[in-house]
Amino acid sequence: MEANKRRSVAPFYAVAVLWLAYALLFPLYEPLHYGLLGMASAAVFVVVSLLCRGGARSEAKASAAAEEPKKEEEPSTGNAELDKMMKDGQLAIAEMKRLDDNIADPGISADIVRLEQVSAKIFEEVRRSPQKLPQIRRFMDYYLPTTLKLLNAYDRMSGTGVSGENIDTTLAKVEGMMRTIVSAFEKQLDALYGADALDISTDITVLENMMAREGLTGDPLKAEDSPKDGPDIKLEL
Repeated sequence: MEANKRRSVAPFYAVAVLWLAYALLFPLYEPLHYGLLGMASAAVFVVVSLLCRGGARSEAKASAAAEEPKKEEEPSTGNAELDKMMKDGQLAIAEMKRLDDNIADPGISADIVRLEQVSAKIFEEVRRSPQKLPQIRRFMDYYLPTTLKLLNAYDRMSGTGVSGENIDTTLAKVEGMMRTIVSAFEKQLDALYGADALDISTDITVLENMMAREGLTGDPLKAEDSPKDGPDIKLEL
């Protein structure tokens, strides 16, 4: 940014070259000569300044255009399938936002916002745990694109401003299906935590049993008798 703010020295060099050339080719011993040279210098200075300013702007725009794609690029995870899932997920969420802006119905709009939230959590969980990627293949290949297809049809038909049998029937069907779709997306998110829930449940069971054996739970039904230090020894005569 500092380089762009600095004033170019090219106009000053251009004026210096003009004076040198004029001194070599024309006389400089009368006031009129200096007056003519002064006007020519001012004209050259203005023209070169404008040219430099235009070139700097073009260079700045080209630099900004070159940097723009870099800002939008997401760093690779090293997993091509996961990278594709993240890219497709971002496109899907962007499409949901567009549809939410276009569709005026408040009920459908609220459902779309919920789909955005749940979908973002699904993509984030899979990004955090790539081993869960196979669990959302059907979601990515069918449920998500089909949902977007239905919402796009709703967007087009509701935007016609026409009431007719086909349009009204289709809109009603999509509206009736949205709660089911939202519920399905929420169940898909819940399913991603199935293994985690099982691990936590197992850890809790083991922890309870260990504490019960040590008599730390205060529950006599779960506590087990502690083993004795050694066997009883009887001496018979």
